[in-house]
Amino acid sequence: DDAIPTTTVVSGSGGAFGADGTAAVDPAAPAGALDPTEAADLLFMIEEEKLALDVYTSLGATWDLPTFSNIASAEANHVDAVRTLLERYGLDDPTEGMALGEFVDARFTGLYQDLIAQGQSSVVSALEVGAAIEELDIVDLDVRLAQTDEAPITKVYESLQAGSRNHLRAFAGALDARGVTYQPLHLDQVTYDAVVSSGVER
Repeated sequence: DDAIPTTTVVSGSGGAFGADGTAAVDPAAPAGALDPTEAADLLFMIEEEKLALDVYTSLGATWDLPTFSNIASAEANHVDAVRTLLERYGLDDPTEGMALGEFVDARFTGLYQDLIAQGQSSVVSALEVGAAIEELDIVDLDVRLAQTDEAPITKVYESLQAGSRNHLRAFAGALDARGVTYQPLHLDQVTYDAVVSSGVER
C-alpha cells in the first residue's frame, strides 16, 4: 500500500502564497506556542512536501513532461512555505542538507522508492502516481487543519490544500488527454469528481 500513514499530504498556489509562490505569512505577527501534535504535524509536513518534490523531480527527469516540471516548481515553494513555519515556531528542519530521495522517516524513504518504481514503468503510471499523491495530500491536510488553531499554520495548510486540488486537476487532465480515466484511491468518488470538475484555484 502506497498510502502515507494517517498519523501523519501534497499542492499550486493559494491565499498564503505571494506572487512569487513563497509563503506570505507576516513575520511580525505574534506566534503562539505549539502543542506536541501541531509541532509533530509541521515536522511530518516538511518531509511530505519534500516527498512530492523529489518524486516529481525524479519522474520529470524520466518523462520530460511539463506537468512534472511545473508542479515540481510549485512543490519547491511549498517546501519553503513549511520551512518558514518551522523557523517561525523555532523548530529545526529535519530535511536540511538531505539529497533527493533521502528522509529522516524510513516510511518516506520506502514510499519514495515504491512510487518511483511505479512511475518509471510508463508515462500513464507516472501521472497516476502524481494524482495519488495529490489526493492523499488533500485528505491528510484535512486532518492537519483540524489539529491546529494557529492562524499562520492554518493559512499555509489551506493554501497547500488548494494547490493539491490544482495539481490533482492537472494530473487528471493529463491522463484524460491520453484516454485514461483516473480512479481515485484516497478520496471518495463524489469528492474527487467535485475537485476535478471545478476551476483552477488562485
